[in-house]
Amino acid sequence: MAKPGPVLITTVCGALLGALVLTSLPASAAPGPPAYGPGAAHEPGPVRDGGGRETAAAPPRAFAARSSLTPADTPLRPGTGYPRRTDLTVPPVDPADKSIKLGLAPYHSLAPRLNALQGLGDRVSVEVAGRSAGGHELYLVTVTAPESAREAREQERMRELIENAPAAAAEDARLKAAYKTPVFINNNIHGNEWEGTDAALELIEELATATDRKTAGLLARTRVYLNVTANPDGRIAGTRANGNGFDLNRDFVTASQPEARAIRRIAIDKQPAVMLDLHGYVNGTLIEPTTPPHGENYEYDLFLKNAYANALGMEKAVNGLGYTPAKDGVRPAVIPFRDEQEGWDDWPPIFTPQYMPFQGAVAAHTIEFPMTVNNQAYDTLPEAELRRRAAINVDIAGAAMRATLDHTDTHRASVLADQIETFRRGAAGEAQRPVSEETVPGVPGIGPEDVYTTTFPRAYVIPAGRSQSSAVAAARLVDHLVANDVRVGRAVDGSYVVDMRQPKRGMANVILAEGRDISADVSTMYDISGWSLGLLWGATVRRIEHGPVPRVVRPVHAAAPTGSVAPFGDLLLRLDDPKELAAVNSLLAQGVRVRATADGAAVVPASARRAARVLADRYGVVFRATKQRGTAPLERTRVAASVTAGELFALREMGFEVVPVSTEILNAGFDWSTADVLFVSRGLEYGKLVPAAREALRAGGAGVVGIGPAGAAFNAAAGLLPATAVEGNGDANGVVTVRNAGGAITGGAPGHSFVYAPMWFTGLGAGVRTEQSYAAVDPLVSGHWRPGADGRGGPGDAAGRASVVSGTAAHGAPVVLFGTEPLFRDHPKGVFAQVGRALLAR
Repeated sequence: MAKPGPVLITTVCGALLGALVLTSLPASAAPGPPAYGPGAAHEPGPVRDGGGRETAAAPPRAFAARSSLTPADTPLRPGTGYPRRTDLTVPPVDPADKSIKLGLAPYHSLAPRLNALQGLGDRVSVEVAGRSAGGHELYLVTVTAPESAREAREQERMRELIENAPAAAAEDARLKAAYKTPVFINNNIHGNEWEGTDAALELIEELATATDRKTAGLLARTRVYLNVTANPDGRIAGTRANGNGFDLNRDFVTASQPEARAIRRIAIDKQPAVMLDLHGYVNGTLIEPTTPPHGENYEYDLFLKNAYANALGMEKAVNGLGYTPAKDGVRPAVIPFRDEQEGWDDWPPIFTPQYMPFQGAVAAHTIEFPMTVNNQAYDTLPEAELRRRAAINVDIAGAAMRATLDHTDTHRASVLADQIETFRRGAAGEAQRPVSEETVPGVPGIGPEDVYTTTFPRAYVIPAGRSQSSAVAAARLVDHLVANDVRVGRAVDGSYVVDMRQPKRGMANVILAEGRDISADVSTMYDISGWSLGLLWGATVRRIEHGPVPRVVRPVHAAAPTGSVAPFGDLLLRLDDPKELAAVNSLLAQGVRVRATADGAAVVPASARRAARVLADRYGVVFRATKQRGTAPLERTRVAASVTAGELFALREMGFEVVPVSTEILNAGFDWSTADVLFVSRGLEYGKLVPAAREALRAGGAGVVGIGPAGAAFNAAAGLLPATAVEGNGDANGVVTVRNAGGAITGGAPGHSFVYAPMWFTGLGAGVRTEQSYAAVDPLVSGHWRPGADGRGGPGDAAGRASVVSGTAAHGAPVVLFGTEPLFRDHPKGVFAQVGRALLAR
């Protein structure tokens, strides 16, 4: 049933592409029942992040984290016609590319193949949308009927009219007749879920070369955008994550990684009405829409109407390929909204298809093709079986793509009308329409469990900052809003105003709102349930429910500069923000003699004013004049870290010199003269250290910072601090209210933090200080946190308990333990400084 690889490419490009392409084409499906399919074992279920803290390993040291403190998007080329041909640079052949074993296209074959596809006619354009964390180019392909520059400008005018003047767009006859529906197909965002890329290549060639009237009509009415591989680093290495160790399909709304920012740019510039995100592996093929809870900031009635109808078409196409459990090991497709009760939700905006509705998509789908070829299967199954499975997956991915194009073209008028209506409701400030059988006719099984709506405020106001740190945080938040295409204005008093009567109000609210406690609504969640940037990024955000909105004097395209340096005297730098930590670490690296204050700030000598000016400009931080002398010198901190990829990235964002370590590395004889602090959050077990490694750690005198169960277990096994760690429900996560004790670690910290498998400390012995505790009553603000089956481990048990503790071990080393997740996935920026201060307080 799987198609043989296309042959036109080899005739166009000759022998050179033979070595690059022909070896990578999918093998045809083998006839007869599979040796490793039906009756052997069920395909494993989806990879889920729930049920414990993040466990993704930090990447190898060769992948240095790229700072996201000032992210930049790669602009695409507006205003020019189509085709837009790019002569892509061909990377060196990599025989170790993990795609090859599966009979799929290795990354190095993509550029020559796309170069050849551009030469097949006038329908295919390729642009470089950005670069991955590992430096690989990201290829955006557009397939459409040719457009002159004038015609392309008219398409752009109509696209802008849909967003910026939706009421007028709804009445525009020319737009209804001539606007090309944008469809976006995103492939391979998880690097070891390969097959979407190969299906996309087949589709591009098919659309480029077809001579039938149906294809010509489709491309006259549609622009098809394909991100050929969203994660080339992972495709090459056979890893889920990118080169920085990040799961990119958990990075939307934070956008710490360049690949996520490239997709965000595509979403904003191209404004897709329909979107697919290709994944594996769930048998039968999983096709969104999903189970409750549903994102409360969507216009969910419009979304469900279109997503369910398109899902039915994809289901028919996938099942129509003729694969069966008995013959091929392929079970029928599943639509979770219809077929499941819970566990596949569309609540958080961290996933690509859950982000897209905020940029105008009225149907966005995760597609999970069925036949597992990664992880253990990749290492243990015969190559012939892996290729058979991969070919089936390519076939299924292609069927989903073609069905989506057919559906979008057939229902073009209603799809565009609903995209326009999404923006119109936002601009008009209208209430959402709860889903029901009346509001979404034709979708079966809608019940009260599917109703998730919110009440949008009239506006949000972000003060420019009463303190130097909050000014930095406000600027970061404003720049992030603008980067997500949210309209922000500047008021007379200098504050930033987000008027919620705007087309992308859902995007604004998903970033700024506190969120919601959904613990009572469902028993389980697929991933995180709370994420508020308004509470976790360090800025002050005021919500205006009703009444007048502060008068805006100008629109904001970027936050105003915040950095400054006092003209005379010694300088005080607060350390309440990750940018301030980055600045002080830069000064320390330059040999500047910085001293700490009792409340965790830094005193910089007047002699370093020139260096301070450079850093004030780079990071937007404020150096104020001070007469304080400081209590002790601050020194450059070198960190030996057994941490997650997100934590490593955040530590390097703050300017710390970090060396990843493990049990094996310490047992091999780690040189503790090269490190000042041991940071433990995963994978390092004291009980597995050999006696020599334990003695070296003790003799080295390194401080210890521990996060979560792994950090607490290391502390207990090493006998560092007398404190009992209590683990809450391992499935819990969200935004919590905390009380800070002040001082060197939590002085100036915000009143909220983030938890994932939350933990707290009891039985504190002599000399152990509570640096932070959970709120005395019900600390959960937003997220999902229930007691366990035994009635324990809920937020009531955590209330009032210590969430961060510190003290000094018997051998004189400082120790800090966190029961919260202050660096989780590089997300809660306003909480980072607590860890930075703990590392400096050695």
